[in-house]
Order: sequence, then structure tokens, then C-alpha cells
Amino acid sequence: VQLVESGGGLVQPGGSLRLSCAASGFTFSSYAMRWYRQAPGKERELVAAISSAGGITNYADSVEGRFTIGRDNAKNTVYLQMNSLRPEDTAVYYCTAYRGGLMYWGQGTQVTVSS
Repeated sequence: VQLVESGGGLVQPGGSLRLSCAASGFTFSSYAMRWYRQAPGKERELVAAISSAGGITNYADSVEGRFTIGRDNAKNTVYLQMNSLRPEDTAVYYCTAYRGGLMYWGQGTQVTVSS
């Protein structure tokens, strides 16, 4: 099982980034996908989630209206489009695959929002 995040980096406040997570080694279309983030000294936060077929999405209040989660089951990839980024969005972002209590984690990608 492998989850590989990409797309992180340094962006100015108000900017945008698109994170991708490429999955392999399991039946991607059977798993719900989630993005978490963790900032230094803070607890890990669930940012966004999407159902296995992509029809249901949920967001943390802190990112609602700014972030969009999506998935392409044909490409075994989940995305997180992040707009109107703020300094408080700075964190390591992790994608996870979840099904029936089983969860797989990626290695994370750093997002830094700073001028």
C-alpha cells in the first residue's frame, strides 16, 4: 500500500495550491479518502473527506468554502484544491485511505503560507 502526496510548497497569503495523492496497492475506489494536516505544536486536524464514489464530501469549518476535495477513481488519485490560503493553513498535509476501521497514511507534504 502506498499513498504519495505532492503539490505542497511555499505560497503567499491569498494564493492557491493543489495537492495530489497517488494511491497504489489497494482497491482505491472502495475507500473513503481524507486529508489531514498538522501544524507544529498543534493537534492533527481533519481537513476534508470524500466518499469512495466521490458523491459525499465534508470539510472542517476552518476551510469550508476555500478548499475542495475531489477524486479520480480511474487514476487512483485524490486532490485537495486550496484557495485563499492563510498563514494558519501552514502545516504538513497528509492523505489517508479509510475503510471499516482500516486506515492508510501517506508521508505528508509541507504547505507553507507566508509573505
